[in-house]
Amino acid sequence: METNEMETLSRLKKLTALHFRTLKPANDKSETYIAQIKVLNYFELGCIITDMLKLSILALDHDMNNVAEKKNQSINVGLILEIVVQMFPLEEFEFLSCVEEVIQH
Repeated sequence: METNEMETLSRLKKLTALHFRTLKPANDKSETYIAQIKVLNYFELGCIITDMLKLSILALDHDMNNVAEKKNQSINVGLILEIVVQMFPLEEFEFLSCVEEVIQH
């Protein structure tokens, strides 16, 4: 029984190394992780941050007139959704499917 558990643990460790890629350990002793997003340049990063803030304001105030009064103030929802897709941990979900398979056998 103990050998089977050791083999299962070994398989899970290998699967973890293959699939857990979204979070990277921080290079300090804080026991925290880093999630990275891809941006073209500082301007795009600024647009993303600004749009996230505007979207948050809209969610709190329910008043679009305050945020979108000027043409440059509109929210690029597509850009925000692209970032969310980048942050979505599909490889980790694939890992969970593999774990389910290991546990069922």
